[in-house]
Amino acid sequence: MKVIVIGGGASGLVSAIFAAKGGSEVIILERNNTCGKKILSTGNGKCNYWNSNYNLQNYHSMNKEFLPQIITTKLQDEVKIFFESIGIVPKIKNGYYYPYSNQATSVQTALILEAKLSGVTIENNIYVEDIIKQENKYYIKTNNREYFADKVIIATGSKAAPKTGSDGNGYELVKRLGHSIIKPLPALVQLRGNNNYFKQWAGIKQDVKVSLLENDVFIKKEKGEIILTDYGLSGICIMQLSGAIARGLDSGNKETVIINFVPWIGDTPQEFIKWMDNRSKKVLNRNITELLDGILNYKLVNLLMKQSNIKKETKWLKLNEQFKLTLAQNIIAFRQEIVSTNSFDKAQVCSGGVPLSEIDPRTMESKKSKGLYIIGELLDVDGDCGGYNLGFAWISGILAGKHIAGDN
Repeated sequence: MKVIVIGGGASGLVSAIFAAKGGSEVIILERNNTCGKKILSTGNGKCNYWNSNYNLQNYHSMNKEFLPQIITTKLQDEVKIFFESIGIVPKIKNGYYYPYSNQATSVQTALILEAKLSGVTIENNIYVEDIIKQENKYYIKTNNREYFADKVIIATGSKAAPKTGSDGNGYELVKRLGHSIIKPLPALVQLRGNNNYFKQWAGIKQDVKVSLLENDVFIKKEKGEIILTDYGLSGICIMQLSGAIARGLDSGNKETVIINFVPWIGDTPQEFIKWMDNRSKKVLNRNITELLDGILNYKLVNLLMKQSNIKKETKWLKLNEQFKLTLAQNIIAFRQEIVSTNSFDKAQVCSGGVPLSEIDPRTMESKKSKGLYIIGELLDVDGDCGGYNLGFAWISGILAGKHIAGDN
């Protein structure tokens, strides 16, 4: 049996390795000059390939009810065993798994080597232009030559990070084979506003709590480091909200991020006012700016004072209650309206893709075309930061490969 894997990224490599265990001839067609290019950019170049706190709540999909059949405890264990078997020693930090070398190339090299040792043929610089089912076989037209296969695994990735080769071509290929596509939108991406103060806060980093309101209704919250930019907001806690925001904006909803710059003080303006009352009594002869020095970045303090219409030299105890409340609200619950996200080229992943309802969740085989498998980012599944997207790539690849090999 001949198996063609279209795309030699994370899911494609793993699916090929497991499919080859059944004795099939397996060929990876990769458009780049090497496989696993996108792996190199994950985890800031260190490859955060797994997370010890694996939870279905870290995933998002329009058909989330299928996820428990895909992301099982058994497969989670199998992923860890697989990486140990190819020589990856984990360095675990706050639940995040990295190769002990702290180099993403270690994961890329180990996967390519294991594929070759398993008998997988890798053909680089091959761009698949079309796939046509002819009776029980698949005809694959490329920029180079033609292929025929008994089984095809499509692992082309989404539209995120197109410089790594994922330009959305996979969506067109599967549509021609009968699949529908939930509109792909950027996820794990930065957020944009249109305010005139962004240049004043650009470059500031702060540990915060952020909440998402959609049409002024609370949706979810996150904690972590925020990065204030000259176009809006970035940082992991922001990216965790970005998929939901992209979907909301696409539906015409109002998306607002509420930032608590001092979450350790409390969640209400009254708690901040009480804290400042006590601080001004303990730290004498200071104006408000000086009282906040060391708590917030001085550029952020100046901006928040300006937004609150309070002069920098004002003493806290001489401030009237309304101005105290205004400043407290700006520090505890700063409102930032979001007008858009950054584009696909800045996104780590996409939301949207092939609906899980069109895939057998136990095998990743298409319900529309027998012998066709769809895995990885091409599916309507996106995970939070922390190794969850690579985790889904490994799991979906294992499922497809094992089914082809007759192992499940």
